[in-house]
Amino acid sequence: MKIKYIITLFAIALMSSCDKDFMNPDSLSTFDKDYIYSNVDDARNGVNSIYSHFNQDAFRSRLSNNMTGNTDIEHQSGWTSNGDRYQIWNLDALDSNRDLNIVWTYAYRAIRDANIAIDGITNSDVLVNGDDTDIQTMMQLLGEAYTLRAYWYSMLIYYFGDVPYVTEAPVAGQDFNLPKTDRNEILSGEIEALMNVEEDMRWADETRYGIEQVNREYTLGMIARLALQRGGYFLKPDLTQDRKSDYLEYYQIARDYTKKLIDLKDRPLPEDFRQVFLNQCKFISPLNEDILFEVPFPMGSGDVAWNIGIRVEGGTDALHDYGSGGNYMAMPVTYYMSFDSDDKRREVTCGLYMITKEFTIDFVNSPMNISQGKWSRHFLSEPPGPSTAKGTGINWPMMRYPDVLLMFAEAENELNGPTAAAQEALKRVRQRAFAPEVWTEKVDNYVAQAAASKTAFFDAIVDERAWEFGGEMIRKYELIRWGIYAEKVQETVEGLKKMAGDANNGTGDGPDYMYWKVNESGDFEVLNPDFKVVAPPDDTWNRTAFLLDLHDDTTTYDEWITRDWENYINGPAGSGVVRYIFPIPNEAIENSRGTLSNNGYGF
Repeated sequence: MKIKYIITLFAIALMSSCDKDFMNPDSLSTFDKDYIYSNVDDARNGVNSIYSHFNQDAFRSRLSNNMTGNTDIEHQSGWTSNGDRYQIWNLDALDSNRDLNIVWTYAYRAIRDANIAIDGITNSDVLVNGDDTDIQTMMQLLGEAYTLRAYWYSMLIYYFGDVPYVTEAPVAGQDFNLPKTDRNEILSGEIEALMNVEEDMRWADETRYGIEQVNREYTLGMIARLALQRGGYFLKPDLTQDRKSDYLEYYQIARDYTKKLIDLKDRPLPEDFRQVFLNQCKFISPLNEDILFEVPFPMGSGDVAWNIGIRVEGGTDALHDYGSGGNYMAMPVTYYMSFDSDDKRREVTCGLYMITKEFTIDFVNSPMNISQGKWSRHFLSEPPGPSTAKGTGINWPMMRYPDVLLMFAEAENELNGPTAAAQEALKRVRQRAFAPEVWTEKVDNYVAQAAASKTAFFDAIVDERAWEFGGEMIRKYELIRWGIYAEKVQETVEGLKKMAGDANNGTGDGPDYMYWKVNESGDFEVLNPDFKVVAPPDDTWNRTAFLLDLHDDTTTYDEWITRDWENYINGPAGSGVVRYIFPIPNEAIENSRGTLSNNGYGF
């Protein structure tokens, strides 16, 4: 089912705003707001206005994927241009950056609409005099509004640090030029708000749109995610990392609320990892399975399989009707090679092939172009047309159940060490990744070895989250809250250098060349995905340079290896700290009338 966020005239009024001031919308009459939230149908439309901001570039191509690198498992070359997205990839964005401005603007518009909905619902007569069904519906809508607001504040904090904290609906005469609030105060407030509403929300299988709308599962997961963000590390204006002394209280919240979801609404993970993402490409949104909530892009919208996913060469001269798609972020070879040979997630996550204009399958043109293989416009049941690009209608996953299991394992380990419960949660995620006949070695023995110490188990969680969520573009936020961002990208660069040197010297055992073909069934097949082969068994195999392609006779290493993460390792914050915070857009500063400024962070 596809939700189309149809906005009524009343909801359109809610969405109107002044382009020159991010928190100064057109005033609303009391009649308008009171009318909208006087009945559940119009209240639904009012809350839909919050969702509508997902359908702006601020989310569909920026926050969902485009702005979320570089990390140890996703990367892009930011130094090749001074364009807006390149500035962000290279961590040297200016306050005039349009991408940052659009994120800031639409984040606060979404927050404004959430505050209007929260105020309208909490003051609605329906909550006092409505029947039980209407009251339950209103409480569900209230939970959606709070959860969506919390999401946007989480993102603002990751990108801008301390920001203005607006929790009231706009009224005429209100002072909209608010100063910054400490990010930890914001996170604490949003966590408390969600804790107060989640029990009155509905499970996905009790809602009209299932996992295509915010549900109780997702809100419980968001409480845990926000709590880990609040309990994690953050970058201070003096470019040092810090975490609050009460961080364990928030790990306890994360532990308790993931456990609550596991106890109340557990579900087995679907055995077929690939099918989770094929379902999205086929517009199937199953309940009580892997995905808890996904943004439901309407047909003709959304950038999944256009700027993220398997590369497809299209156009009017193409011999197929699937259109054009690619990926702004690629997978480093070190990430690809980090997978266990038997891990079924690797071939799903890391795309080594592309679809050509001739409608043939070819190997990716460089090891720096390994794509996020979880999505492809070629997976669509109906080809959208040769000239199509954006607007595939493929949904974007916001949270999956394995995330809940691994957050529980992480929080439990931090509080109590690698207990049996923490180990079991990790095992459940790994079991799907491997065939049952190797579970003893790849799951049981692996987890037992990781459980030798609290530190070793944490490292296993860091690795498992990489293998499970590659291409889903949440790694940046994890590395930030763990305080190991610079460390992990440094490991990536050193690993790439070693692979290049070993391949060039003939001392490595990895695939200097990869041998591949399209077999008789029409499937892409690789002979040696992670090991060296001197020669293929027959001449049906094509040969493509792989690890050897990392070496350059002039510069020793391909330039992207030494430059893509340079500002993440030795940037403005100095060695060992990543300056991931960006300047507040100059438009917002100008409109604040002196309230906001870009102080600190070396700006």
